[in-house]
Amino acid sequence: MEISPDSWILYDWRGWRLNATIVFTWLVMALLVLGSWAITARLSEGETVSRWQVMLEVVVSGIRDQIAEIGADKPGRYLPFIGTLFLFIATSNVLSVVPGYQAPTGSLSTTAALAICVLIAVPLFSIGERGLGGYLRAYLRPTPLMLPFNIVGEISRTIALAVRLYGNVMSGTVIVGILISVAPFFFPMVMQLLGLLTGLIQAYIFAILAMVYIGSASRTRHGSDNPDAPPNPTGD
Repeated sequence: MEISPDSWILYDWRGWRLNATIVFTWLVMALLVLGSWAITARLSEGETVSRWQVMLEVVVSGIRDQIAEIGADKPGRYLPFIGTLFLFIATSNVLSVVPGYQAPTGSLSTTAALAICVLIAVPLFSIGERGLGGYLRAYLRPTPLMLPFNIVGEISRTIALAVRLYGNVMSGTVIVGILISVAPFFFPMVMQLLGLLTGLIQAYIFAILAMVYIGSASRTRHGSDNPDAPPNPTGD
């Protein structure tokens, strides 16, 4: 049983290997791009709209509301990044019901890449909101002795994001494989349905944690965007 799509080599030419992780990642991205283009190309402001437009508006409004509830005064500023994270992870996990497909989120390289995106986004959004000086000063609060601990916290948070998502997706694959060997008809069907729910939950959790980390560093709520009010880089 192949636990990770990294081990599934689809093409090998002189040491250049194309594995399932890369192929399915690009497949998910292509589906999202084409689906977004197809829906947004026919947007209507009239009384009659398509079901796809309604679904898109519900998803976008839901993500925006969740960002606002976390404490961001300008949810539209974070919507593209957080929404992309959620849709990519959710689509990757939901497509697991397709025979022959393996979720790229079952690869540690994919989850690590997503976590690194969050690691980069946190200072970028914070600097944009508070300025470079305000962000860097946060690592020296309440005392300069906290600098190494804050840096370690930033790195460990990124590792935790990657491992959490990878572990949950991989564990589902292992459980399905075990149940197939025990009861090849009934249990796999139940686990597939449970896997769909778990995949959506994991996408939600990852996106929410990313927004919490960004919001914690930016401090945009209740007037705490004062540069003298330090963010918490560790997100605790």
